[in-house]
Amino acid sequence: MDEMGPIVPQSPCRAEIDLDAIEHNSRVLTRAARGARVMAVVKADAYGHGAVPVSLAALRGGADALGVTTIAEALQLRAAGIDSEILAWLYGVGDDVGAALSADVDLAVPSPGHLDTVLEAARRTGRRARVTPKIDTGLARSGVTLEEWPALLDRLISASEEGLVEVTGLMAHFAHADDPGNPVIDQQVARLHACVAQARERGLECPVNHHANSAATLTRPDDGFEMVRPGIALYGLNPVDGLEADLIPAMTFSAEVLMVKRIAAGQGVSYGHTWYAPHDTTVALVAAGYADGVWRLLSGGLDVQINGRRYPNVGRVCMDQFVVDLGPDPGEAVRAGDTAVLFGDGSDGGPTAAEWARSLGTIHYEVVTAVRGRAVRHHVLGTRHAPDRRKEGST
Repeated sequence: MDEMGPIVPQSPCRAEIDLDAIEHNSRVLTRAARGARVMAVVKADAYGHGAVPVSLAALRGGADALGVTTIAEALQLRAAGIDSEILAWLYGVGDDVGAALSADVDLAVPSPGHLDTVLEAARRTGRRARVTPKIDTGLARSGVTLEEWPALLDRLISASEEGLVEVTGLMAHFAHADDPGNPVIDQQVARLHACVAQARERGLECPVNHHANSAATLTRPDDGFEMVRPGIALYGLNPVDGLEADLIPAMTFSAEVLMVKRIAAGQGVSYGHTWYAPHDTTVALVAAGYADGVWRLLSGGLDVQINGRRYPNVGRVCMDQFVVDLGPDPGEAVRAGDTAVLFGDGSDGGPTAAEWARSLGTIHYEVVTAVRGRAVRHHVLGTRHAPDRRKEGST
């Protein structure tokens, strides 16, 4: 024990975030945008990667603006000293958005009721609101319907003339961008262009309009809007199956091997004994479970990589731990204290978040954002991509 008290061991599971990979991916997306501005989407704590360090890396890579869902997310970035353009697009009609206006946070306007909320705050605070009307071009989620648009446009013109709002442009969300040949995409693009044209004909400049997510940024560079809004590709995860894109997955999820032990043929492993050893074998206990983001549904269906070799999980994934089979004669290949990579960039044949997504019947968005609980995030600069610049910090 030292003067500061006992040293508390670190969590045995961690998510390492390669900020050089984030910066690299931002550059890839900036090139793909072909002159359009880039809004890096860092909502949901940057898809579980850490909003502040990821935002800074994305901006270093050429992003012009940041996109979040909630006002609280935007204010977190402002509190960290980030002064770039930030757009927030999810808030309630009963919310007080005055803090957003005071912090120079742009707000989406997805309904007439949301415009009421913004105008009330602008009048009360004396701050002109920078707004981006969100049009429902076909996703049928949030957004001003095409039927509501003419009346809302009238109100926006009046509010602009009154000095209450500055309309920065219009936005929308795609329904099928991950299926590049889907005809709905062209319909949505045409609808947003039509709304922009109507606004400009009425005197609203709408200088920066955006529809493209990651998939459209990489597959539809000629849609004609002034900004793109990539999310998942920023984190190195491919938004379209089979698409060739120079993206580097930024998150490596790993955990410590707590022990290695021999078990006899016929021994059941973990809760419910869903797996029995077919012969005498050696197993290792890995210190992560479903409380940390290792889905119980993956039980018996995931591999880990330890010291360059893949080993299968056997038995059920538990809340805090799971077991892998090392085989009957692993020798000294795995020892307590070694690191088991649960998923990473896959460059050395290791498991990836995309593999987990396929096993779970979901998308890699859900896999990386589900890493939680005791999984401490470590942000690194200069990993194998630039070994002479290695730095590290944890959050």
